[in-house]
Amino acid sequence: MGHGILLVDDQRDILRLLHSTLDTLKNSELEIFESPSGEEALLEVGRRNIDMLVADYLLPGMTGIELMHKVRAKNPEVKVVLISGMTDRKARDEMLNAGAVALFDKPIPLADFLDVVERNLGLVRTIFPPESDVKSEARRSRISDLLANFRQDIKAQAVFLLNERGMVMARAGDLRDSSMEVSLLSALSAIFGAGMKVAKFNRQEIPVQYFVFNGGDHDLLLIPIDTTYSLLLAGNGITNRENLPDTIDAMLALRKEVERSLRSMGVTAELKEQKPSPAASAKQKAKTGELPAAPPAPEMEALLKGAKKKVKQDEMDDFWNKAAEQHAGKSTNPEVISYEQARKMGLTPDEKKK
Repeated sequence: MGHGILLVDDQRDILRLLHSTLDTLKNSELEIFESPSGEEALLEVGRRNIDMLVADYLLPGMTGIELMHKVRAKNPEVKVVLISGMTDRKARDEMLNAGAVALFDKPIPLADFLDVVERNLGLVRTIFPPESDVKSEARRSRISDLLANFRQDIKAQAVFLLNERGMVMARAGDLRDSSMEVSLLSALSAIFGAGMKVAKFNRQEIPVQYFVFNGGDHDLLLIPIDTTYSLLLAGNGITNRENLPDTIDAMLALRKEVERSLRSMGVTAELKEQKPSPAASAKQKAKTGELPAAPPAPEMEALLKGAKKKVKQDEMDDFWNKAAEQHAGKSTNPEVISYEQARKMGLTPDEKKK
């Protein structure tokens, strides 16, 4: 069954941008519709099957929030993404509390936008392998139980199991501002990837690094499990100076349990040492004081093969001696002549008079 996405904005260039961005998903199940106003969007909703509404806050005739409420009156299950270029605090609070799955400021972060669409429409395949037996289901539910129990014990706001793309594979609790969750997790996935690169260059067999953010809406602590998965903890006061060591110890214990469950499901990844470059390998193989022989250029090799006869050493010496005599005394400056040229022109002092 297809997924209908309705784009609503009075700026034609924004509609084209969002439409072409969605086209990059190359998903035949997606049906994309466009409307320049709220009234026309309601007509589309009446005759189309719409699963997601992407609307600007400022629209001709009504706001994006008013449109969202009207659409949900007809289809309560529709997902809504709001877009805004406004900085007014009251308007932003209204959008944050409206119940949209995401709120994006202009210019729209297109990667995050695609991520929201994929997640909320179920277009991204789960990383967990397809399993139907009772044991596998029990293992999968065990991860959720581990996160829920940990969150309760440590009194945190939320705990997430994330993959390298910042997708939530399991969770317990929610962030204070759920509309900013996608953008936050996307940024954290970039930090996670940078940390993995550093670990490879540092030749760490086990990724032991922590990313700590203190203050703001939440204290955040991100700890990698392996090269694919990480744990994110969000709460108040969990990363201050007094609590941080205990929080890290607790997260490492949770990591061990989650890693064990993932390993039993066959979806863990190991940190592999980066293969040396060909240049580095050649450098290692070369003996001390020796340089690896460079292969001759194709052009030079062709000329050598096409030579009629080999040049003897004496002939080569004669060639260079004649060239030296021919070009001897020649100056690269056209306004300067050599002493020998000056003598021939009678410009030098008469040596007999000396």
